[in-house]
Amino acid sequence: MRISLWQSLKPIGLRLWVLLLASPGVALANADVEKNIADSKNWAMQAGDMFNHRYSKLNQINKGNVGKMQVAWTFSTGVLRGHEGSPLVVDGKMYVHSPFPNKVFAIDLDTQKILWKYEPKQDPAVIPQMCCDTVNRGVAYAEGKIILQQADSMLVALDSKTGKVLWSVKNGDPKTGAVNTNAPHIFKDKVITGISGGEWGVRGFLAAYNLSDGKLAWKGYSVGPDAEMLMDPEATMTWTDGAMKPVGKDSSLKTWKGDQWKIGGGTTWGWFSYDKALNLVYYGTGNPSTWNPAQRPGDNKWSMTIFARDVDTGKAKWVYQMTPYDEWDFDGVNEMILADINVKGKPTKALVHFDRNGFGYTLDRVTGALLVAEKFDPKVNWATHVDMKTGRPQVVKKYSTAQGGPDVNTKGICPAALGSKDQQPASYDPNTKLFYVPTNHVCMDYEPFKVDYVAGQPYVGATLSMYPAPGSHSGMGNFIAWDAGTGKIVQTKAEKFSVWSGSLNTAGGISCYGTLEGYLKCVDAKDINKELFKFKTPSGIIGNVFSYEHKGKQYIGVYSGIGGWAGIGMAAGLEKDADGLGAVGGYRELSQYTELGGSLTVFALPN
Repeated sequence: MRISLWQSLKPIGLRLWVLLLASPGVALANADVEKNIADSKNWAMQAGDMFNHRYSKLNQINKGNVGKMQVAWTFSTGVLRGHEGSPLVVDGKMYVHSPFPNKVFAIDLDTQKILWKYEPKQDPAVIPQMCCDTVNRGVAYAEGKIILQQADSMLVALDSKTGKVLWSVKNGDPKTGAVNTNAPHIFKDKVITGISGGEWGVRGFLAAYNLSDGKLAWKGYSVGPDAEMLMDPEATMTWTDGAMKPVGKDSSLKTWKGDQWKIGGGTTWGWFSYDKALNLVYYGTGNPSTWNPAQRPGDNKWSMTIFARDVDTGKAKWVYQMTPYDEWDFDGVNEMILADINVKGKPTKALVHFDRNGFGYTLDRVTGALLVAEKFDPKVNWATHVDMKTGRPQVVKKYSTAQGGPDVNTKGICPAALGSKDQQPASYDPNTKLFYVPTNHVCMDYEPFKVDYVAGQPYVGATLSMYPAPGSHSGMGNFIAWDAGTGKIVQTKAEKFSVWSGSLNTAGGISCYGTLEGYLKCVDAKDINKELFKFKTPSGIIGNVFSYEHKGKQYIGVYSGIGGWAGIGMAAGLEKDADGLGAVGGYRELSQYTELGGSLTVFALPN
């Protein structure tokens, strides 16, 4: 019997192919997701791509005609809480999500007909376990599946054609405060999701589930023992003394008092990004529990940290902590934008992050080296600067909430706990090489107090009041253009309220965002103070602007539905100034400009 050369080498060839696939140099993203995001007609991921650029190559709507946009169609979700995230558009169908109870609608873009609706039956007891409104940041799509992360922590895969549940898995225990608000992301064959509940003493983690069947592939905790964090003391690197060095043994445990790490926070409710060439997923961790720093002395690693993990194994390649020993609730969960830019004149594979603490960071996303750390709001005062050798912010004693201990009110801290930017995502424009950032221009008074941990009960330990940054334009927000290579604000556009909407840039030379009063605005990407379009939607906007094309026509859309932390007073009917962790008093005037609602508004040029 004659055997061909291929048949004789077949076992070797297959093993070689498996080895090649496993090597970082030929890492593959999910092929279906890549195909969908490559087609600009779609909006197939929450950020439009895996790099979190929030940029559309469509240019039918441009700076010369965007002022002529009109409402093309609208859709009500039937829910009256904060609407964050955006719909997805894939091959002529739109997938719309809502806050709790986390409805999902599939809509035919030809007719706007609802093809199917999924409405999970969740226990209403989940609602009071969600600290800052019942928001949900969106669904993911791949291989005929819609992936939804419900508030009650159930991660669900739906058939994109029928809405039928294909698999579901429990990601956390709502009875202990472990709920979910984040959008799941699909990288390779994994569904990546996080967890909320830092204000309930939940110990944060990032988890990867198999897209095919929902089985847990890995889980990496933010704090605790090395093995549980999937951290190698000798191979996981961090910025130390001006260079990347191993984190060392028990890098987290050594920075917590006793067993405080077990209820240590570091939750992961923000956005995730992925570089397939490096096979790394990037994300940030939240505040340490509690907000009373006197109860948790130490750096509280690795809360407030940027993580880079191998997407196959979850192993941490490098970490960088932005706010050691947090005293202000400056969660580090904001998105990581991956861009190839010049940093101080040198071409760099960069990671750009606008942190709650008011500093805009640029890191080398390959190594984790710190390259730039500068204030992206001039009113930031809690720290003078970031020491580039240690990577640590230089705290101003006057604004340390730990200095006086519990029951001492520290006044005039800028920014407020909701940060110079919260989760509302920035966009990157490859044409201008600038980042467009929706920001909060808000300061606070902060009084910590002793609090005991009780599972399933709030574990905050601080009273806050918020107000517009003094000595400024009297407003609570700015929309800025930022040069991440130098760490400088290029342009600033003042807004009356915080800009809590995710921005969008397009090849048409525009940058669009929403305001808390409910306006969708589009500005010239080269001159953001040149307002080209303005339209008042039915409710305040905390959703993210997106764009797609259908039958040769470009559309721009956004959710409106006031809520989130800034709008929690209206969304939850709270009235006392200190309610909503201080947001109710800070944003009290908002109710004079908008009302509750939950809808999608889609715009296009007239025929």
